[in-house]
Amino acid sequence: MKKINSIIVMAIAGLFFIATNPAQAGNLVIKGSTTVLPIAQKTVEAYMKDKPDVKISLSGGGSSNGIKALIDGSTDIATASRFIKDKEVKLAVEKNVFLVAFAIAYDSIIPVVHPSNNINNLTLDQLKAIYKGETKNWKEVGGPDLQIVINSRDTSSGTFETWEKNVMKKERITPRAQVMASNGAIVQAVSNNKYAIGYIGIGYLSPGVKALKVNGIEGTEETTLNGSFPISRPLFMFTNGWPKGETLDFINYVINPQKGQNHVAASGYVRLY
Repeated sequence: MKKINSIIVMAIAGLFFIATNPAQAGNLVIKGSTTVLPIAQKTVEAYMKDKPDVKISLSGGGSSNGIKALIDGSTDIATASRFIKDKEVKLAVEKNVFLVAFAIAYDSIIPVVHPSNNINNLTLDQLKAIYKGETKNWKEVGGPDLQIVINSRDTSSGTFETWEKNVMKKERITPRAQVMASNGAIVQAVSNNKYAIGYIGIGYLSPGVKALKVNGIEGTEETTLNGSFPISRPLFMFTNGWPKGETLDFINYVINPQKGQNHVAASGYVRLY
């Protein structure tokens, strides 16, 4: 987390130093992560209320799709729940695109089950065994005698990639897993199935699902910020080159402690500060 924090400080300092003149009114396109979507939705709504002459188009589709859109020039800002990959940097450079990252919030990926499930905690090894398909029944990990229904994110998702790295250690998720296109879809699937397990960003927790501890640690604001929760991460917005005009003004708004960061907290995620 210390390295990320230093990046955040530099990005914030640079933004507030450069943004001495009001941005020109215009249109913005934002595409990318469904994890970041609740933050973006609240922030966009508040920003356009403050600046009614600005029109912003916002859509999800996954972190990979957002970064791809930024590289091909079809979005001004890409939202992502992971950092850029080497192959994305290479493709961007080939197209004369310089990707600049701004951390906007912190998140933890929380394993969730149906509220009727008596399981409260799973280790990383237990989660890995479930998602590999080795553990097939909840009774094997102290739960009810029920077959486990596995729900996972699609491969374009930054949440999937973080889960793959931190939980699966790059090993393959079982083909039996039901693949979902968004955090919201995971919540719906798990809330409607007492056999199910899934994983979601902390901002998507709701009474319809039961959050599990991981290695005995609960995913909270504190454990997300200090990095003790085993599956925590920063969330990003990317631009092509250092932002200017309306793009710069919007990102300044997102990271402002009295403005956008309030919407981060209201969305259920963890503020930068």
